[in-house]
Amino acid sequence: MVRIGDIADGMTRGVEGFAASVSETFMEPVVRLGVTGLSRAGKTVFITSLVANLMERGRMPQLRAAASGAIQSAYLRPQPDNTVPRFDYESHLAAMVGSSPHWPDSTRAVSELRLSMRVRPGGFGGLLGAVTGPRTVHLDIVDYPGEWLLDLALLEKSYTAWSRETLARMEERPGSAAFRAALEGVDPAVPLDEPQAQRLAAAFTAYLRTAREAGFSDCTPGRFLLPGDLAGSPALTFAPLPDPSGSTPRGSLWREMDRRYEAYKAEVVKPFFREHFARIDRQVVLVDALGAIHAGPRAVEDLRRAMTEILGAFRPGRNAWLTSLLLGRRVEKILFAATKADHVHHTQHPRLTAIMQALMKDARRRADFAGAETSAMAIAALRATVEETRSQGGESYDCVRGTLLGTGREAALYPGDLPEDPALLLEPARDGAEAWLDAEYEVMRFAPARLTLKPGEGPPHIRLDKAAEFLIGDRLT
Repeated sequence: MVRIGDIADGMTRGVEGFAASVSETFMEPVVRLGVTGLSRAGKTVFITSLVANLMERGRMPQLRAAASGAIQSAYLRPQPDNTVPRFDYESHLAAMVGSSPHWPDSTRAVSELRLSMRVRPGGFGGLLGAVTGPRTVHLDIVDYPGEWLLDLALLEKSYTAWSRETLARMEERPGSAAFRAALEGVDPAVPLDEPQAQRLAAAFTAYLRTAREAGFSDCTPGRFLLPGDLAGSPALTFAPLPDPSGSTPRGSLWREMDRRYEAYKAEVVKPFFREHFARIDRQVVLVDALGAIHAGPRAVEDLRRAMTEILGAFRPGRNAWLTSLLLGRRVEKILFAATKADHVHHTQHPRLTAIMQALMKDARRRADFAGAETSAMAIAALRATVEETRSQGGESYDCVRGTLLGTGREAALYPGDLPEDPALLLEPARDGAEAWLDAEYEVMRFAPARLTLKPGEGPPHIRLDKAAEFLIGDRLT
């Protein structure tokens, strides 16, 4: 059944899309880049370093428009969305490259930043470019939590289906014992008792936090972890329940949990995608793949499932409401980037990239995905380590060395060799193995290094220029 509100949403998107196309043809092109991350992947650092390196392009040789000099200048401009908080670029950059460098605070809600680039006409300009001369390309970067993107999958799930999946998933994760204990003796058919509902929601939220801290990726509903001004609202006061054995009359705990779940989708999830997601042209999903590998096979399998949900969300036609909202507009490119590549030696980078490519390929197949161009790579938006080789017992080990977070002490880390064949990770993960049989993968948390930047140089990175070329390079040449 098509609702008038959905038709109106679609018409609005259609008008906006037409206006954007006219603007790009005759005025100044706008590229909206969505940036999200799964479980401590480093969104804030990525955005800050990307902007800094587009403004000072000395470290961007793999971005063709930078290497050729097509980008003549880049500068910050006021963002077009007046009701969205501005991404605090200046404070974040000062934290990363100041005299006492430290990781900037994470953003916990939607924010936005506009970077405008004066570009010499090239392939995209043709005859019109030769006549008009250099023009301005606006890059609008929209930063939002990865948990919110995963919420899109909830739109296709009933409360019953979501409860079954969530309760089954708990068996593979730490931190669920307290919530499962709270469920013991709960009868979904009894009349709603608000204090009981609040206790169940609080226990469920605590479980989600523990799962995220343990390296698991799919921790939805996302607003339970980042509630903002919705904290304590009925839309965030529900939890999964086991299937009732009998009928659930009106006013029962089950019926009220079902109603609140549907309210969450209608009043929290849909507005976010209507206002932000539907206008995105390019998308990068940052993934702490090394952290998932360190956490074990179950965390890797959870990451694969999360990537499947994400690609499914971007598949045209999968969701009727989203299809009507987009009206032909779609995300053109999606990059899955494994961050913190500086935590392993460069000889391991091809293996990390291969693991990401295998995860993405599997996710594409399972999501029955067809649409946007996709890619996977290993990056470090801000390089925090240096490499060295150490010998011990007649063996040589390729290590990374940096300042340990929280201690100020320098240490060298040999994290272990990633497998050449990604199947050696993905197969145990799919089979539900509890631990890796033949290897251990270590992870340390490094603080940012103290930097001395030369004029024209942005912060040091690994393949950030390659990521930028994939995401926006075609719009700059």
